[in-house]
Amino acid sequence: MSDDAESSDGETQYTAGDVREGIPFVGAGPGDPGLLTVTGKGLLEAADLVVHAGSLVNSELLDEYCADAELVNSVGKDLEELIPLMATAYHESREVVRLHSGDPAIYGAALEQMDALEAEDVPTYFVPGVTSSFAASATLGTQLTLNEVANHVAFTRPQGKTLTEEEDHISDFVGMGDVTTCIYLGTHAVRDTMDRLLEDGHDPETPVAVVYHASWPDEDVMTGTIETIADTVEGAGYRASALVLIGEAVTGAGYERSYLYGEWANR
Repeated sequence: MSDDAESSDGETQYTAGDVREGIPFVGAGPGDPGLLTVTGKGLLEAADLVVHAGSLVNSELLDEYCADAELVNSVGKDLEELIPLMATAYHESREVVRLHSGDPAIYGAALEQMDALEAEDVPTYFVPGVTSSFAASATLGTQLTLNEVANHVAFTRPQGKTLTEEEDHISDFVGMGDVTTCIYLGTHAVRDTMDRLLEDGHDPETPVAVVYHASWPDEDVMTGTIETIADTVEGAGYRASALVLIGEAVTGAGYERSYLYGEWANR
């Protein structure tokens, strides 16, 4: 843990790895307990109460690191129930951890909880985690950015209950060509998403990979193209808990050597 730094106005500042006063919002990682950060592991092992994201967090992780804690599943509970639960425990001097799947900064709905806790005089902070896009790229054995193939990465989700048609920019990202588009919370909409991409005139042979439960024991990898992947996913029966990746980098092919290693690349 690094020393606390001071800003120019003399106030104490923290870095992402610091453990401090308050309730930490910890990223559990994509699934495998080994992909939890060292800081997150220490906080969980010391916790008296862990409020976790239900089945999105691997039960093996809870069994391994939360054996001495009270566990509360947040699924089905609204802020009016969760905030008093965590605030009361904190004010009773219990060690509380809010455990999100992946990284809480990516589709975690964490900030609204943190703001509500701050209003109850409960300080909060983030502890980053490994998001499922990174676990999926590791499983595929490729990079999300690849020299002369993909210069950009887009984390996005498809239109639905919380995203209007106008706010869905998947087609825009795919149309840029040098973007790896990572679609969260969209397994149920694979058919609709691919049909819209075809209607927009995108190359039907564009590579697509769908990684179900990246890093979990039951992980499954499906590969195909914009034209074929919907049939594959529907045949497997998955409706949730999978990440969709679109773009040439999915194949790990066609890249140019970088300039990072100087003359070595020219030998």
